[in-house]
Amino acid sequence: MSTQAQQAPSGQTSLTFEIGLLLLLALIWGSSFTLIKVAIPTIPPFTMVAVRVTIAAILLVLIAAAQGHALPRQGSVWAAFLVQGLLQSAAPFTLISWGEIHIASGLAGVLNATPPMFVLVIALMSGRTRQAVSGRKIVGVGLGLAGVTVTMGIDALSGIGTAAPLAQMAVLGASFCYALAPIWGQRFSNLPAIVTAAGAMSCAAILMLPAAAVLERPWMLALPPAHAIAAVIVLAVICTAFAMVIYFCLIHTLGPLGTTSGSYLRAGFAVALGTAWLGERFTWSIVAGMALIFAGVVAVTVPPPARNAGKPAG
Repeated sequence: MSTQAQQAPSGQTSLTFEIGLLLLLALIWGSSFTLIKVAIPTIPPFTMVAVRVTIAAILLVLIAAAQGHALPRQGSVWAAFLVQGLLQSAAPFTLISWGEIHIASGLAGVLNATPPMFVLVIALMSGRTRQAVSGRKIVGVGLGLAGVTVTMGIDALSGIGTAAPLAQMAVLGASFCYALAPIWGQRFSNLPAIVTAAGAMSCAAILMLPAAAVLERPWMLALPPAHAIAAVIVLAVICTAFAMVIYFCLIHTLGPLGTTSGSYLRAGFAVALGTAWLGERFTWSIVAGMALIFAGVVAVTVPPPARNAGKPAG
């Protein structure tokens, strides 16, 4: 009896701590949309991402070394790190940064709230956890996709002559990458989170540095203003290096669907910060779309109350 009494509060504390980490991660990544919008007018997307992931990789490697962790030497592990770096950082960071040239940061945040739906669809298609897929979750996926459609708006279907529909699709592509990343990242459960983050981010830097050099020749660019440089530094240190350690910790404890469930909170933070800092405003389609997306994610991620809750045992 005493052992059980001691275990329950410990488990409750652990869950509370993990939810707190999830909220913190949502706030950090929600702010990244605003920071990208600040930097993107003067720092092109490939260059921004290359600087962001390189600074983060250096920090993470140094922290791992300071904690006494050595990076793996097996080629197979580094091949897996390369895929993780592409899915979690290189591809989605670039897609979002390019997308925000053409759309508001708040809209990008709302469209990027969809990874939980993609995770569930992938689980259905791959046969994983099929026994845990309920009609409620399927309805949630439908609500989320409806929300994306409403958020993009009817104009997106007819605006073939503009870049905005492509920008919206780019942000959705980033969401798909974010859905695949935690599923792939489960294979690193035997490694400390800091080692996984350092290895994956190093591979992202290896991918992005030559891409930026070839496509944008950053040495030919004018020196960006101080506020743009500061935005990229915060993106690298807080929104990438620090956030990735939290992210890989949560993958180990909450799993892919639980970790991506913070996306709808991230969307709310992105819209709020975009409105407060950048003067962006709501439209009715964004409000309605956000409501549908939130409802869909809640239906997918929050378990229904137990039927026997409150009934006496016996």
